[in-house]
Amino acid sequence: MRRGKREERQEYLKNRENARAFIERKSEEFNKFYGYKINRISIRNQRTRWGSCSKKGNLNFNYRLILLPERLADYVIVHEICHLGEFNHSSKFWALVERTIPDYRERRQILKKIRTNML
Repeated sequence: MRRGKREERQEYLKNRENARAFIERKSEEFNKFYGYKINRISIRNQRTRWGSCSKKGNLNFNYRLILLPERLADYVIVHEICHLGEFNHSSKFWALVERTIPDYRERRQILKKIRTNML
């Protein structure tokens, strides 16, 4: 049964700062390898996305990442960081992801399966 908007908002507010600390720490850790300029990191209560990246270098993440197994959250974070280098899903983009997440295909498939339950 789906929760009401008030309950969802309360869960978001309760988890937002923990999600921010986790995602900022992980982004910094992974970006040491890539060296891209991250303009801003935002934590949101999105219904359809785990994360997104803007051409201005802003990374947006769903607060629910902290509810995922860490290895799946790592994949999402690396995925968005790599869009700072390749703003597409070309083979160059996936090669960037593979540098730090060699099993990204497996993680991506797992994430697709649980997506409907989480979002």
